[in-house]
Amino acid sequence: MSTSRILALKIALTITALEFFGPILRDFSASHAMNPTWDGHARVHLVWLLGFMFFSGIANLYLVWGRRPYELRNLRLSAAWQSCNLGGFWVAYLLAPVYGGAMSVPGIHTHILGIDENVFVFMLLSIVMGAVWLVLGFRSGPESLRAAG
Repeated sequence: MSTSRILALKIALTITALEFFGPILRDFSASHAMNPTWDGHARVHLVWLLGFMFFSGIANLYLVWGRRPYELRNLRLSAAWQSCNLGGFWVAYLLAPVYGGAMSVPGIHTHILGIDENVFVFMLLSIVMGAVWLVLGFRSGPESLRAAG
């Protein structure tokens, strides 16, 4: 794979990895983690999740930019890990009617082009991740593990 394709994949995976940090900025606030109406145990689970997301983001950026020499394998691992994050969002979104979930907090979240901001952003990130997988390919083998020259 060419050096320019590897760089494009790294940039795309960096953009999608930023989603690990977004909820920390948004949810460690009075609307979520500091919300006095939430049960204390629920807040512990949220902060635990936010901590997991922070360290996952750091680990993904390391896989994308710091690991050598098997860049493609590391990029595939980052893409798979990030796909789990994206998939988890879509499961939460699709099952929200079952557990009484809501995508937006009135007065906190907004809409972009008439779509809830969370759904909009995750749609864009999912499209970028789909492109990453198309470029990376789904096969594995010795030829797919070579580092860019």
